[in-house]
Amino acid sequence: MELKDFPLEEFLNYLSVEKGLASNSIDAYRQDLRQYGEFLAKRKVINLGRVKREEIVQFLLREKERGLQTPSLARRLVAVKLFHRFLVKEGRLREDITSVLESPRLWKKLPQFLTMNEMDKILEAPKPKSEVGVRDQALLEILYATGMRVSEVANLKRENVNLESGFLKCRGKGDKERIVPIGQVAIGALKSYFEKRAKTKNVHVSSEFVFIGTQGRALTRQRIWQIIRRCAKQAKIQKKITPHTFRHSFATHLLERGADLRIVQELLGHADIATTQIYTHVSRDHLKAVHSKFHPRP
Repeated sequence: MELKDFPLEEFLNYLSVEKGLASNSIDAYRQDLRQYGEFLAKRKVINLGRVKREEIVQFLLREKERGLQTPSLARRLVAVKLFHRFLVKEGRLREDITSVLESPRLWKKLPQFLTMNEMDKILEAPKPKSEVGVRDQALLEILYATGMRVSEVANLKRENVNLESGFLKCRGKGDKERIVPIGQVAIGALKSYFEKRAKTKNVHVSSEFVFIGTQGRALTRQRIWQIIRRCAKQAKIQKKITPHTFRHSFATHLLERGADLRIVQELLGHADIATTQIYTHVSRDHLKAVHSKFHPRP
């Protein structure tokens, strides 16, 4: 039995043309939704207008039983939610029954992030007297100030950094560009790095990339990860820290201090706000902890 009016290719074309998603993402959504369509067909649901929330939950539970991990389950649900939202937008469905479904990513694992005190310690770990030290300090400050992905930082070019205006331009997933504010502390760290780099005898100082090694090549993602691990060790932080920990910390600290979720979505370069909403759960945990600590009747 096959589903009637299951416009998969139309939806994928919409994601490609209107949303600008990369081919890898399109292929992932195609796989997810084929599994979804096959599941509904086996349950003899022949019309998407008759799908119930319980059936979507059952689909996710079946995928979990098949061995899918939480990130893959979350992607399955995002695909289904985007598909149903598209169908409502196109007038094929009257309501979006997926709007109240919570991502499986939130069921167990919340993102690892640093407290503000831990962040201060790791940012103070590099020794800015040497060229490498001043570079590493600027690198960490930029990671925390912007919430950029490690690949975005690794590929950041000097022409895309405007210290006067306090903004930089980076390319994210799907080759999308976004403008991100830097902040005065990070600007100061970058200025110190550029000044130190200009005075060095290294013939590669003219490299177009912001963060370079001794041979003038852009730092790789692996090298950035090694720098962060070394600085975390110097700061005596026991948590497992990766470049993405800075991104998680950036978003969490903004929300804890009252930032609007959609602004954080824009700064992170998330195509869908559902991806950003995971941080609201972290923020709620923070609010509960503060309430418990300071309320006279916790």
